[in-house]
Amino acid sequence: MPEGYHDRVAFVDLSTGRIWYESYGEAFWRRFLGGRALAAYLLLRHVPQGADPLGPENALVFAPGVLTGTPISGSGRNTVAAKSPLTGGYGDAEGGGFFGAELKNAGLDALVVLGRAAEPVYLHAEGGEVSLHPAFHLWGQDPLEVEALLKEAHGGNTRIAQIGIAGENRVLTANVIHDLAHFAGRGGLGAVMGAKRLKAVSARARKETLPAYHDPALLKELARRMAKERMERAAGLVTMGTVGTVKPFNLRGVLPSHNFLDGYLEGAEALDGTSLDALGIRIGRDTCYACAIRCKQVVRIEGTGKHDVRPEYGGPEYEGLGALGSTCGVVDPYAVTKANTLCNQYGLDVIGVGVTVACAMEAAERGYLDDEGLGLRFGNGDALIAAIEKLARKEGRLGELLAQGARRLAEAIGHPELAMQVKGQEVPMHDPRFKRALGVGYAVSPTGADHNHNLHDTAFAKEGKALKELRFYGEDFQPLPIEDLSEAKVRMLWTKTRERGFVNSLVMCDFVPWTPEEWREALYAATGWRFTPEEMLSVGERTLQLTRLFNLREGIGPEEDRLPERFFQPFRQGNLEAHLDPGAFQEGVRVYWRLAGWEGGVDPARLQALGLGEFA
Repeated sequence: MPEGYHDRVAFVDLSTGRIWYESYGEAFWRRFLGGRALAAYLLLRHVPQGADPLGPENALVFAPGVLTGTPISGSGRNTVAAKSPLTGGYGDAEGGGFFGAELKNAGLDALVVLGRAAEPVYLHAEGGEVSLHPAFHLWGQDPLEVEALLKEAHGGNTRIAQIGIAGENRVLTANVIHDLAHFAGRGGLGAVMGAKRLKAVSARARKETLPAYHDPALLKELARRMAKERMERAAGLVTMGTVGTVKPFNLRGVLPSHNFLDGYLEGAEALDGTSLDALGIRIGRDTCYACAIRCKQVVRIEGTGKHDVRPEYGGPEYEGLGALGSTCGVVDPYAVTKANTLCNQYGLDVIGVGVTVACAMEAAERGYLDDEGLGLRFGNGDALIAAIEKLARKEGRLGELLAQGARRLAEAIGHPELAMQVKGQEVPMHDPRFKRALGVGYAVSPTGADHNHNLHDTAFAKEGKALKELRFYGEDFQPLPIEDLSEAKVRMLWTKTRERGFVNSLVMCDFVPWTPEEWREALYAATGWRFTPEEMLSVGERTLQLTRLFNLREGIGPEEDRLPERFFQPFRQGNLEAHLDPGAFQEGVRVYWRLAGWEGGVDPARLQALGLGEFA
């Protein structure tokens, strides 16, 4: 058995109740590691072409990485993947917290769920085995209640991934809730769970099912190193998390506002972390498995009635404050915090919901959409909250439309130009008029617009840590202006997206500032494998090639590598110099295709070189 692994992947067919296990051997694990690369491979193998994302033929994969569950900071993450009901193509998201580590330490390298149960069920992993249980008593319950019931059934140390009512109702922006306050948010994967009638997956580790690592002492040393240096390496994240970026983005004139019409919103500083602290809304920070950074928000609002929230569901991060706040024109921190908590409680992607509601607000203001008396207008916090309630429950025609996501809503009313999405997935809170290579990254992303497996131009505009680390892979990258979209910048993007694919296969958190040398060191400590920089990028490229293949097979071709027209127009308010030239953008996409071997589909020779000949 390879060190760092169990060499054990569990398969459950919910239609028949059959459970079995597969092993793949050391050479396989060295090629794919886990996480995204493993999930992409398993989906290509087990989801037939043309499968309905909400049908029994879709597969749902829970894939920890080789470093998931080790004692080092950032190792608490887990990939959830399926054919996305939101995009119709490859979909995955990562969830933090403790569930991924518990699943790995319960004796499994991955869990693949097939079929559809006749009645609600949940799965439990323990001792290297998976068991199937009825979930009549869990269906329709609040996540807090589900958590309590499963811990009562399987022990207090049990960790749980579950869906809320949005997933049960197959809302296309439904997520998978990990440990109540962490979320595999994007792609509508909660809807896939709901369609399979799978309410939850619980896991409990035992001492005898912990993986055997090559050099446990080195893993512990890495853990001590980050704990000792965390304030030096990640001071802002340690003290504020991501919520301290709202005000700087607004002052720079690039804060997505009014459905991306504007880059500046009067009063948006009320949403910044410093304001949340001053108001007593933000009451603390939480963390994930083994992590010293503690960047997660904990909030509480009491005594207001309509805006009261409980701390168990975590708190808003920058993406939630932007999507539910400025993008909807809402600057009331109580309303935005309440909206964020509702999304967390109901199991909804805050980006997908916020951008969808913003689309509906603009449509209602323009007279294209009947808001059924809700008052859907930019800035109306009460309407935002009411829209989330309707969306989660699919109440009325408006609730049904909102539950389909921005693209389908806009198409249904005859105005697709109002949907800020790529391949059906709503755009995150980083505007491509400002970060232009990131815009190319949105366009070519296999999952639709995504900022996590992407390049943020601001980090490479001057000499510093980001450039030094990117040079680790062998190319002498030099600083380039934020607005640059030259071939040199796209080459940076190509390297960065491969690096992200590697890190998403380990699986490690973006926010823990490990260097590439330390990722390689941690991988050696876990497995005994000494990867070269080229091998690291090869793992990442496998994720890109496999996911591109999946999308091409499902009819999502190069014509979908595009952005909404709004991003080629200047802001009405904000940074008026932030402009994305359509010609430069299209040339950037073509350069990326050439680097990836995607000019004529996927290059079979590239697949052979990556050890993916079975898909050539």
